[in-house]
Amino acid sequence: MSVVTAPVTVIIPTIMGVPVDFILFAALLLGIAVFHHQTMRVALIGLAVIVAYKVLVTGFPSGPGLPGFVRHLHLEGVMLTNLFLLLIGFGLLSRHFEKTRIPAVLPRVLPHDWKGGFWLLVIVFVLSSFLDNIAAALIGGAMAHTLFRGKVHVGYLAAIVAASNAGGAGSVVGDTTTTMMWIDGVSPLDVLHAYVGSGVALIVFGIPAAIQQQRYSPILRHEHEHVHVDWPRAGIVFFILATAVIVNVIVNVQFSEASDAFPYIGTSVAAAVLITAMIRRPDWEIVPESTKGSIFLLSLVLCATMMPVERLPGAAWQTALGLGFVSAVFDNIPLTALALKQGGYDWGFLAFAVGFGGSMIWFGSSAGVALSNLYPESKSVVLWLRHGWHVTVAYVVGFIALLTIAGWQAHDAHKTTFFFFDSFVG
Repeated sequence: MSVVTAPVTVIIPTIMGVPVDFILFAALLLGIAVFHHQTMRVALIGLAVIVAYKVLVTGFPSGPGLPGFVRHLHLEGVMLTNLFLLLIGFGLLSRHFEKTRIPAVLPRVLPHDWKGGFWLLVIVFVLSSFLDNIAAALIGGAMAHTLFRGKVHVGYLAAIVAASNAGGAGSVVGDTTTTMMWIDGVSPLDVLHAYVGSGVALIVFGIPAAIQQQRYSPILRHEHEHVHVDWPRAGIVFFILATAVIVNVIVNVQFSEASDAFPYIGTSVAAAVLITAMIRRPDWEIVPESTKGSIFLLSLVLCATMMPVERLPGAAWQTALGLGFVSAVFDNIPLTALALKQGGYDWGFLAFAVGFGGSMIWFGSSAGVALSNLYPESKSVVLWLRHGWHVTVAYVVGFIALLTIAGWQAHDAHKTTFFFFDSFVG
């Protein structure tokens, strides 16, 4: 065992050049993949081991020992709280949406073969361009539950997650990572061409996933008789989503400094759910299971924030391509933060890579964890990779298409870029 010193004076023991922190994190991910029926227990045990190691051996950039861990929790607390509240809030929203009976009307407009399943993925893709990808994935899951009579193929679940992540990749209000870029000064136009890769990827994974689903459980050919849409509940769905979007835009554009001080977006969603509970009762019964799934994801995210990643390799398309695969097992928020600090990236490439890349494994993105809370059978890395193989293929093909059509163009000095949304909220 050798010892190296990080630039922030944190001692980082290594084994054969690999920091022990990463070895512990890799063991945690392997444990989740092998013991997929005990993911919560594995995640919590792994978190405890990593925290103990950091407290007793290496310390944190914020300080040594337990005080350093407390300060680290304080620094990451807003992000973790936001994520927790969004997962719970949007889980309740998806149940509201399913009970509107709108999904039961979709057979009127969707084709009655595999193309219907494909168009459902397109709907999720479009929704995610202006909604949070968690919300888009859960709404897609609710629609699929009705259209396929509760029998949704794991490969199609992977496609729903991929569609939600792909749809948000080119929009600064569609994904947390692109919003981070926007806050940091990246122009919305500089991530827009990510849709070249996302659009190609949608076709590559969407068609085989729709065919998988049609063979597994065909789409409803006729709407349910005498469907009565619950319009007040539909209004609740709209109100909650509108609240999330408006607060996201106002806080991140006008008060970006305050966004790190309080979980405004998550709190606004929770408040909207509670306010509208007076009109229609939320399905509170799903909260315990959603809470378990949320704690699982937060454990992984917290572990990722403690890894000694001080910088990334040089900015290039090869690095961006690799970050997509890394984001399938490593939280994309710290990866994006490091890339913004380093600079020199083509932000559209980075947005596609870290946004869409997490779709390759079920816990690689918050949208995947949220949807898996509704469909526990998908909580298997082996099944996700076996049946969702088309997502990995789509990532590679989409990246190649983006490189061929748009070309790598490094963006510098994004701190001075004008925010075109200022005219709408200022």
